[in-house]
Amino acid sequence: MPDNQTPAGIESVLQENRVFPPPKAFAQAAHIKSLAQYKKLYQESVKAPDKFWAKQAKAELVWFKPWKKVLQWREPFAQWFVGGQLNVSYNCLDRHLGTPTANQAALIWEGEPAAPGKPGEERTLTYKQLHHEVCRFANVLKRNGVKKGDRVLIYLPMVPEAAMAMLACARIGAVHSVVFGGFSAQSVADRIQDCQARLVVTADGGYRRGAIVPLKQNVDEALTLKGPDGQLLARSIEKVIVVRRAQNEVSMQAGRDVWWHEEMAQVSADCPAEKMDSEAPLFILYTSGSTGKPKGILHTTAGYLLYVRMTSRLVFDLRPEDIYWCTADVGWVTGHSYVVYGPLANGATSLMYEGAPNDPEPDRFWRIIAKYGVTILYTAPTAIRAFMKWGVEWPRKHDLSSLRLLGTVGEPINPEAWMWYHKHIGGKRCPIVDTWWQTETGGIMITPLPGATPTKPGSATLPFFGIVPEVVDDRGRVVPRNSGGKLVVRKPWPSMLRGLWGDPERYKSVYWTEVPHSYFTGDGCRQDKDGYFWIVGRIDDVLNVAGHRIGTAEVESALVSHQQVAEAAVVGRPDDLKGQALVAFVTLKSGVNADGALRDALRQHVAREIGPVAKPDDIRFAEALPKTRSGKIMRRLLKQIAAGTEIKGDTTTLEDLNVLARLAGTEE
Repeated sequence: MPDNQTPAGIESVLQENRVFPPPKAFAQAAHIKSLAQYKKLYQESVKAPDKFWAKQAKAELVWFKPWKKVLQWREPFAQWFVGGQLNVSYNCLDRHLGTPTANQAALIWEGEPAAPGKPGEERTLTYKQLHHEVCRFANVLKRNGVKKGDRVLIYLPMVPEAAMAMLACARIGAVHSVVFGGFSAQSVADRIQDCQARLVVTADGGYRRGAIVPLKQNVDEALTLKGPDGQLLARSIEKVIVVRRAQNEVSMQAGRDVWWHEEMAQVSADCPAEKMDSEAPLFILYTSGSTGKPKGILHTTAGYLLYVRMTSRLVFDLRPEDIYWCTADVGWVTGHSYVVYGPLANGATSLMYEGAPNDPEPDRFWRIIAKYGVTILYTAPTAIRAFMKWGVEWPRKHDLSSLRLLGTVGEPINPEAWMWYHKHIGGKRCPIVDTWWQTETGGIMITPLPGATPTKPGSATLPFFGIVPEVVDDRGRVVPRNSGGKLVVRKPWPSMLRGLWGDPERYKSVYWTEVPHSYFTGDGCRQDKDGYFWIVGRIDDVLNVAGHRIGTAEVESALVSHQQVAEAAVVGRPDDLKGQALVAFVTLKSGVNADGALRDALRQHVAREIGPVAKPDDIRFAEALPKTRSGKIMRRLLKQIAAGTEIKGDTTTLEDLNVLARLAGTEE
């Protein structure tokens, strides 16, 4: 092992030298216009954070009562804008009433087709109309016994009612926990039990590629499930409110279940926003732990809202005339921060789409962009790689000239996918913001600012204001530039998680013990000579191959850079000789035949791109990779397949169970 490489040192083997400066015309009109302007503001934000955030909070948010102290930090517990009062729903809706924004579209919704050949529904809600609906639903919640501080579970398809329910909870001070519509009855019951929710908001069903997902039936089942002690897991639930969406037959239990539309007819649209403490809980969002029960990430009111409002405006360079489309589901944090709260706090027009990117055909996204004149697209690298696989003929069918900015979120983007996105979707004219952040961080942490930051394909570039990230070894010491290590954040920031719901000890042990006095992200990273951050994947996905620590994200990038490969996932399997062997699961582009010659060519390609140490020991061709419905590859399952062990753990979030069966079948 080289002297300068610590046990935590991750060998970063990806070479990427292309740099794309911001287009001049874009930079001139941008909110942040130059790298010098960014650096000046960044220095202010880290040298005098209290002063910086106080100035932002005053300018950005509407307060009912000013705060007394900007930050109270008792490691690892933060309180921001202590003593202040405000309301998130008020800041997203009421503040725009009486301004020209009131009659602008807040949400544009494109529904999935109910049947092949039948157009999907469309709805547009102005800020005034959305305010009206949110106030009514807030009164429905009150009418059904929900009070300030109560938890409400939201289990809905990607429909406007999901955003309305979130904003209505925020309005009355109830804490929402959105559960993704692809989760199972067991997942719903576990989350209800953990947060002790009093009420569930669901729908009769949701559409997924023309099939109906039986959401109400799943809730009914969740409410009957028992724990090891024989007690009902979801016994805290008193009411279920059901949105009529798919018109499928459901059973309604008298006294417990009520219809959304019937309840809305009973109430007025007069519902003043509650004055909420700066640190009042806003939402709990469950993220799967690698083992055991899901973690309930808690986010609170003022710091979170300030941070998502600022990042939405500056990272996406948001303007009133934009049609902004973040393709995430509201069941994930990206949907919370960058479909609902961030855009609406800025008075932007946010597009919501219910369906899949290839339903009814692989041009669904491009059709929507052309139809609405979308100007900003924020999507996941997994989606981009799927588009690459389907071929350039699909985007070429549509006029994408309305686009002015592209973004990526969810995992590191490999340079090949970045270049494809830049060329075929952005027409080589749109800056790309490759954003790094987590459910826990609340908002975007490392990102280009599109008018200021020269971008490098595959790098999230530089930290946002107030964020102090570092790459460290096992002892918490900063590693030299261009060597890999663990990514940590050294100082508190406004949108950080405030803990795990009901479990402060687990919060401390998961995030604050790995590296002293630092938030541990769980990600491997390197910083290049220019200070740019390159995320190399989860530390769990760093493999020890014959004494070399290799990040799987870089091997995947090398594979995808081969012209015949659409997507790749690399995992380790135990190996007596090397410690771990590299196993690559590879999906090929349409029309490419999988054979031994291609397998050998791909192994040699990786050796040329990275070095012989990273050459996969085994390459398995797959029609598709096992993914969650949000598009994340389930590497945990691939590790089990690679090792030839029994598939264990929760598979309810899988998009297509058949993919798993086919892959497991290749073991023979």
